[in-house]
Amino acid sequence: MAFQQGLSGLNAAARHLDTIGHNVANASTVGFKASRAEFADVYATTVYGVSNVSPGIGVEVGAIAQQFAQGAITTTNNSLDLGINGGGFFRMSDNGSITYTREGQFKLDKSGYIVNASGKRLTGYPVDKNGIVTNGTAQDLKLESTDISPKATTNAAIRVNVDARATVPATDFNLTDAKTYDGGTSVSVFDSLGREHVMALYFRKTADNTWSVHGTVDGNLMNKGASLGELKFNPNGTLNTEANGGTTSPFEVTVPVGADADVQGNQKITLNFSDTTQFGTNFTVAHQEQNGNGSGKLAGFSVGRDGSLMARYTNGLTVSKGRVALANFTNPQGLQPLGGNQWGETADSGAPLVGSPQTGTLGTIQSGALESSNVDLTQELVNMITAQRVYQANAQTVRTHDQLLQTIVNLR
Repeated sequence: MAFQQGLSGLNAAARHLDTIGHNVANASTVGFKASRAEFADVYATTVYGVSNVSPGIGVEVGAIAQQFAQGAITTTNNSLDLGINGGGFFRMSDNGSITYTREGQFKLDKSGYIVNASGKRLTGYPVDKNGIVTNGTAQDLKLESTDISPKATTNAAIRVNVDARATVPATDFNLTDAKTYDGGTSVSVFDSLGREHVMALYFRKTADNTWSVHGTVDGNLMNKGASLGELKFNPNGTLNTEANGGTTSPFEVTVPVGADADVQGNQKITLNFSDTTQFGTNFTVAHQEQNGNGSGKLAGFSVGRDGSLMARYTNGLTVSKGRVALANFTNPQGLQPLGGNQWGETADSGAPLVGSPQTGTLGTIQSGALESSNVDLTQELVNMITAQRVYQANAQTVRTHDQLLQTIVNLR
């Protein structure tokens, strides 16, 4: 009598139970992907192929295939906890050896590199000297914790609408008399020592389609109260860029402070009023910005959905520090499990497709969140019961073969 079928069934059922046990054990492992035992029947063959009357000789485990279905995203309080919503993998480096993972529990090491619990470094695209992300070869991501030095304001852009219905005031500009100007706005500027100053600008109609601009710094009149320059408008209310004061001839004003001041003790700032309009509505401020800043200390990090690493500073600035790279594969099931929530590239998986999040099938990144294991405990417990019954049934097959063999041995 043959015991092959029953023995192969026992082995296959045991492998199935091992797979289920591994899944259940990792039900709380961040980024874990459940496995599935896949079986195949076995037939004895001859030189002429499989016999039409062969009952088969059992079963074998064809593969233990990992299932890369999306796990649930759960929020945390750590901005460096990253969850992937999509098909990508984090690309990790260990002294140049590259592995891939879905586990996003990251932290900073003593050198400022983003690492996981085993010290492998997260890779991505760094920024150049101008703070622009370089989309070249992915490198180990490092978050510098250095302070931001102060930068003196050299340019300021202001966009307003002056009221075309305004009339020319009867008296000269007077800071304390609101009837001598139509509207005003203020913008913070910085000297080279990082000290903040308030520059206020006042707009006064002087003729049809012509306005003068006056200003103060910290309440002190610039240019002794005289006009800093003129804004001229076209009949349709748009700025006349060819006239004095237009975008081709920005204002240049001075503020009295700063280590980089000129010989008169004044810091030069260029004012640009590009896209300023003169329409028949109330005075409004549409936009203003300037290129200076005070000193700032690192306050924290955040990661955008596109993988952008942003550092926040106490002076209100947010500075790009790079972008996380993700990788995907033509056949993720061909990846080799390495343990520690890591996978390795193989010939079956194909070459990695590396890029920025939100491109292709890489998915998006959610900061302050982690991807949970995709193990369905309810389904695994049902599978466990089924595998147990299969094991018992195959054991019964072996027992029945034994009884038949015993009967034959006892024949006289």
